[in-house]
Amino acid sequence: NDKWITSITTHDENGNPIVRGYDLVELINKVNFTQAIFLVLKGELPTEKEEKLLNAILVASIDHGVAAPSTTVARLTASNGVPSSTAIANAIASIGEAHGGAAEALAKILQENKDKTANTLVAEYKERGKRIPGYGHKIYEVDPRTQALLKTAQETGFWGEFVKKALEIETELTKSYAAKGKKVPMNIDGAIAALMSELGFDYRLGKSLFIISRVAGIAAHVLEEQITAKPVRRISEADVEYTGPNKRSLPKP
Repeated sequence: NDKWITSITTHDENGNPIVRGYDLVELINKVNFTQAIFLVLKGELPTEKEEKLLNAILVASIDHGVAAPSTTVARLTASNGVPSSTAIANAIASIGEAHGGAAEALAKILQENKDKTANTLVAEYKERGKRIPGYGHKIYEVDPRTQALLKTAQETGFWGEFVKKALEIETELTKSYAAKGKKVPMNIDGAIAALMSELGFDYRLGKSLFIISRVAGIAAHVLEEQITAKPVRRISEADVEYTGPNKRSLPKP
């Protein structure tokens, strides 16, 4: 059989786990969780500034309320008396392109189109009738979470090509929607896409970073559901609209 090849974890001659070359026992006493996440994903321990920026990204995504689809799924599942692991797993399984995927989608655009201007990218997407992910918000005209993340990027010196391109796209999108009086702010997903790219993370880690952060919030919601709510959440019949045929009889034999 072919061997499983990995550069992430092994064991020394005494059976002690080694993570990216470091003794796990030593890491336990000397490294925090954000540093450990950076280490396993990138292969090296972060600098102080890299750690600060990654930490900000993780905190920003930790929980966005019960109405977030993955959280709703977790609480619905937990209300049926299943183990916490099942409720959390179902929540993670609900994360995809439409929920939790925008940062990864924009990071892919930014990383694969370094030579294209913001104007060109916006024009291309407009011509195809598609939206660029990571922009627009149903509540905010300026997303405060984005501003907090960009402030951290400035403080840590991660104000590079990806952040600049992301902001240029925001400007171009706002111009294109100006006639409709509509603002198209960079949202938290857009900011995370730019900042994870500045940190050198492959765009394919976008959903993973979201999951790493959001699991903590989901776990809190699952516990709250188990402790405070009545069993078996249901959709109200008042919220259901039937569009099938009227009641009918089976054909006579």
